[in-house]
Amino acid sequence: MKKGKRYVEAAKQIDRNVTFDVAEAVSLVKKTASAKFDETVEAHIRLGVDGRHADQQVRGAVVLPHGTGKTVRVLVFAKGEKVDEALAAGADYAGGDELIPKIQNENWFEFDVVVATPDMMGVVGRLGRVLGPKGLMPNPKAGTVTMDVAKAIADIKAGKIEYRLDKTNIIHVPIGKASFTEEQLADNFQTLIDAINKAKPSAAKGQYLRSVTIASTMGPGVKLNTAKLA
Repeated sequence: MKKGKRYVEAAKQIDRNVTFDVAEAVSLVKKTASAKFDETVEAHIRLGVDGRHADQQVRGAVVLPHGTGKTVRVLVFAKGEKVDEALAAGADYAGGDELIPKIQNENWFEFDVVVATPDMMGVVGRLGRVLGPKGLMPNPKAGTVTMDVAKAIADIKAGKIEYRLDKTNIIHVPIGKASFTEEQLADNFQTLIDAINKAKPSAAKGQYLRSVTIASTMGPGVKLNTAKLA
């Protein structure tokens, strides 16, 4: 894949053979984020686990202290007064069965996170094939299956992100925007790493944090010193 001129120039500023501490890495990512839009800064964390085994799965959610810089649209599946409670708490959409055909037949996806009360999971389960591949299926581990919809919405709007392994045992998550201060990005990153370290499965053997890289949307990756993060 041919890289653009801007990327090549940015990549020259980063020594590929060096791993950096958090403050240096964040500073470099901000320096090399030169696109005309406010780039998202992402962390890519390769773990020494095998996600094919249930006892080595790493999944959870964490509220980033400074949010993600993105406006998150929340859809809540609930019944009765829980629908009103969800809307009052700031949900963008809330409802029950009537939303199923809208998503299935009209391909409606004007939302970023789905929350459901436990009594609605039977209904939401019918959307598994559609929501699952998009990573939108509510999950108790991520706090998105709950009766306390108001808290779930408040957390999500405040910057709660979900992390999970992909097929290659890497976690990809946003930790903010290039316009954030270095301190805000470093805080968010540290909060995420602490949560992932805490989620280490007891079945994981050997080095847990194999490699950690942060990068802006259009910028080159900056490798972190994993020994300092464990």
